[in-house]
Amino acid sequence: MVDITHKKTTLRTAVAQATVKVSKPETIDAIKNDTVPKGNVFAMSKAAGLLGVKRTPDILPDCHPLPIEFTGVEYKIDGLDIRVIFTVKTIYKTGVEVEAMHGASVVALNMYDMLKPIDKGIEIHAIKLLSKKGGKSDYKNKFKTDLTAAVVVCSDTISAGHKEDKAGKAIIEKLKACEVSISEYVIIPDELESIQNKAKSYESMGIDLVIFTGGTGLSKRDVTPEALMPILDRRIPGIEEAIRNYGQQRMPYSMLSRSVAGTIGSTLVLALPGSTNGAKESMDAIFPSVQHVFGVLRGARHD
Repeated sequence: MVDITHKKTTLRTAVAQATVKVSKPETIDAIKNDTVPKGNVFAMSKAAGLLGVKRTPDILPDCHPLPIEFTGVEYKIDGLDIRVIFTVKTIYKTGVEVEAMHGASVVALNMYDMLKPIDKGIEIHAIKLLSKKGGKSDYKNKFKTDLTAAVVVCSDTISAGHKEDKAGKAIIEKLKACEVSISEYVIIPDELESIQNKAKSYESMGIDLVIFTGGTGLSKRDVTPEALMPILDRRIPGIEEAIRNYGQQRMPYSMLSRSVAGTIGSTLVLALPGSTNGAKESMDAIFPSVQHVFGVLRGARHD
């Protein structure tokens, strides 16, 4: 199976169809009049579809087991064609396109099985996905990408050359994947004044995003939050909550991190954990969604 542990849970919806084509008008009449010998075709086929969609990962080996939170089945009769419209919803990390198509297929196959005693010319056509919502493709090209960023590593040991920086590089890798340009990448010691000066300097240069990594823990030298909070114009608690919630689902010590998010003027400032995994997961938690903020901040800059 594809690894989806890094993905965020969102509302996912998929709509699929299958078309059952009968060979004579009498078959349609039997369905409408509920005179098919095997029973009510629409009701029984819907039940089959509901059961089938839940069994999708048991049949298709690469499908993830996921909670099916809504299933809807509609029928549309057009001459000798019966269109099956199958809708599936979930709140999960991956989409339900295959589940919807599988459900539509099972409905159509059950209709075939019920109708074949009275109609030998039935065919199943056009099993396909009609629409899907909720994945990253929904937001493609909707976030600001012409952005500039500065990445600041706050660490006594790394700045002294005793340790290699990996967290800052992980942040840069994610920014590049989100088409954000890196204006500067620096390593500084855990000094309150140095951190403040960097943040103010980048804001005056008009850099959109400043990301600090390191100094968010609980040791005496972890002063990044203390440095940044007094100079922020506004805190953005939702970003901080998203980072900690995402991390806590993966590692029980994430609650100890004191990540900070806020603005100085129209520059977004983030303080992320200094561990490589902590920095990477924090970026996964909020990017590219956090780029939506720059439409608002840039508007404020021009007012």
